[in-house]
Amino acid sequence: MSANPVSTYPAATPLPKARRIFINDLVLDCLIGVHRHERDGTQRIRINLDLAVLESLNPIEDRLSNVLCYENVIVKVRELATAGHVNLVETLAERLADLCLSEPGVQSVKVRVEKLDVFADAASVGIEISRTTRSHH
Repeated sequence: MSANPVSTYPAATPLPKARRIFINDLVLDCLIGVHRHERDGTQRIRINLDLAVLESLNPIEDRLSNVLCYENVIVKVRELATAGHVNLVETLAERLADLCLSEPGVQSVKVRVEKLDVFADAASVGIEISRTTRSHH
């Protein structure tokens, strides 16, 4: 056994020439949960995304049209997360991963979804997943 443990968790930037786009601590009110009391109103969730975007061979030229716009990603994330009731944070995380991987040039994504107000003695509970275009279904 090796003295240095090897992480099996894939990084969000597995590519040699990738740009990382991240969205940290996006807090939204969502309809989420399997319990009866969770269906009566919204809950606060926090979303963190880390996208690895393949860099184009073309220069950026200081033009927004030549990069992935994180504002557009946030708008789509808000729409998806607030579109209707979802039972599981796992389902929401998978949907967010699919959304991100559908963006041009995105090769991998790490998604973290947390429910913020579930337990009085815990800041949050949730899930974190990593997906690549190869694992995209």
